[in-house]
Amino acid sequence: MAFTRATGKHRAPCRMTRRGAKAVGIATLATTGVIGSLASPALAADTEAPAADTGLSQIIAIEGDLAERIDAQADAQRHQADAAAEAKAKAEADAKKKAEAKARKAKAEAARAKKARESEARAARSAERARLGTFQLPVAGSYVSTGYKSSGSLWSSGSHSGIDFHAASGSSVVAVGAGTVVEAGWGGAYGNNIVLRMTDGTYTQYGHLSSIAVSVGQSVGQGQRIGLSGATGNATGPHLHFEARTTPSYGSDMDPVAYLRAHGVTV
Repeated sequence: MAFTRATGKHRAPCRMTRRGAKAVGIATLATTGVIGSLASPALAADTEAPAADTGLSQIIAIEGDLAERIDAQADAQRHQADAAAEAKAKAEADAKKKAEAKARKAKAEAARAKKARESEARAARSAERARLGTFQLPVAGSYVSTGYKSSGSLWSSGSHSGIDFHAASGSSVVAVGAGTVVEAGWGGAYGNNIVLRMTDGTYTQYGHLSSIAVSVGQSVGQGQRIGLSGATGNATGPHLHFEARTTPSYGSDMDPVAYLRAHGVTV
């Protein structure tokens, strides 16, 4: 059976047509670089077009510069903070040293002031003791006219319980030392009399006074006038009867001359 070639649009292309299409496809592949890249890499590299500039490298460079600036600023701020902290610490240390030095100085000054006050107080006490311990004659420039324990009918006990100082009527009578008045008034045979409690705890008595210038409870100083001499009570004439006692009462007498001498008075 004989076959016949199909006709119309279903006819196979002719050889020339196929060759033309093949040439067009090869040209297309060459244009897209497929053949070049497969057949010859060197050729493809030589014929590759330069990449387009998208601005990415510029952005990266800007970001790197900004980061460096931020780091530099952070470093500078850290340095400033460290310097400020160091300066603050130094200022606080200096202030502490100054405060400690000031406190030491104040303490030393307080110690010196305390020492000076204590020294002044000791000196004042010493002066006061000296003042209180200083005695004198009850009648200035006088002398003993009748001694202690002299015997005779003039005294009810048979002997003299004190000493008599020569004194004209109205002569000033003073406290032989500092003390307090424990008796001031009429004393019987003693007439107008005064008894003082001395600062050392002993007692002194002044009798036959014409007048009294102090009162009970009054403090008197050494050499202070307490009355005037006279002849009141059991007396034959004006004079001062003086006694030293261990108590304010009669009968506790002790040697007045020895007593005065023990207190630095020349009798």
